[in-house]
Amino acid sequence: MKKPTPIDLRRYAGMLGGAREFLRVWATKDGPTTCFINPVPIGADPFALGIALVDVVRHGARAYAQATGISEAEAEARIWEGLDAERGNPTDPGHQLDSEDAPDSDDDGIISYLPNKDIH
Repeated sequence: MKKPTPIDLRRYAGMLGGAREFLRVWATKDGPTTCFINPVPIGADPFALGIALVDVVRHGARAYAQATGISEAEAEARIWEGLDAERGNPTDPGHQLDSEDAPDSDDDGIISYLPNKDIH
């Protein structure tokens, strides 16, 4: 498999300040989405992830509007339609890696599980 190519964020370093990454998402054409989630930076309450995901929807709508020429409102409505469709009938139930399947690393990389990390 080819190594994933991350989005180059170097020019945005100044606006990121002391922020820490908590989510990476990859999609395959007509296939599943793979999410790497580290809840430590946003806190123990899953409510914070909900707030962040709504922010993602709004930023996504702006990105789609700029990329495709549709309005932000139309893009946001379509994103919500997709979220509602997936929520009502999941196409990918997701999976959880067992700790023995996870790569050894010193970073906080987390894939659908929290190995021996306390976020309280």
